[in-house]
Amino acid sequence: MTTPAAQSLPLLRRLPLPDLSLVGVTILWGGTFLTVQTALQWSGAFGFVALRFGVAGLLALCLCRGSLAGLTRHELRAGLLIGGVLFGSYSLQTLGLAHIPSSSSAFLTALYVPLVPLLQWTLFRLRPTLAAWSGIGVAFLGLLLLAQPDGNSLGLGLGEWLTLAGAAAIALEICLLGRYAHACDPRRVAVVQLLTVALLASGGMLLSGEALPQLNQPLLLLSVLLMGMVTALIQIVMNWAQKSVPATRATIIYAMEPVWAGLVGFLAGEILTLGSVAGATLIVASVLLSQLGARRAAA
Repeated sequence: MTTPAAQSLPLLRRLPLPDLSLVGVTILWGGTFLTVQTALQWSGAFGFVALRFGVAGLLALCLCRGSLAGLTRHELRAGLLIGGVLFGSYSLQTLGLAHIPSSSSAFLTALYVPLVPLLQWTLFRLRPTLAAWSGIGVAFLGLLLLAQPDGNSLGLGLGEWLTLAGAAAIALEICLLGRYAHACDPRRVAVVQLLTVALLASGGMLLSGEALPQLNQPLLLLSVLLMGMVTALIQIVMNWAQKSVPATRATIIYAMEPVWAGLVGFLAGEILTLGSVAGATLIVASVLLSQLGARRAAA
């Protein structure tokens, strides 16, 4: 006889590997905000993005060089398009981090969650399921609590608006990944994406007159190398996982990112309020709601 405890034990094992991979991506993603904000003491936003994605692109190029000979015209177009959107999202987010705390940036960035199904519906006429809409609604409520933990109105300054614009670009990137990933090799597209961002950010640094990064600072070099490796890993995993994970469900999983960012901020000394805990709980509930809805529909 199988007990309820025994039935619930293999729950984690029953989750598909692509879904688990995206959960790992959100954990890494959540830890990047504080690292980037620290690095901005010695580098401008465009310069840091250029260095970060330059390292990531070169690393991906070395890891995937055996597959680049098969690069198709479709994959090149997809990589350039998604890379351009990726440049916008990371540049806007990094510019915003110069003006607001890392935890606020993470919470506001995560507001891309409700934008993904709207963009999918608008661009590709893909109507989300009721379970997905329900999960996104719960996630949105949780994100509001995380962004406004004291219940006060949030005054939007330059940093907030830049971050919100970056969130919209992230939503568009996820939609494009869901649209093109299934027909592309994730390694080749990731290399094109990462190098595209590095080139565009270098151009942005030159056009804006931004000062060169202070590469004599050990912490900046460590941040660039660490973020480059994490960025390459995240982008390759996202491209691979979204070949089988629908964009709407991927978005719900990505909604866990501010929870991890809040935990990192808490460990770094930021205050975790009751509202923040409530928001994080709602986001976890939204993930479960989305997964249960998807499983019921599949059954």
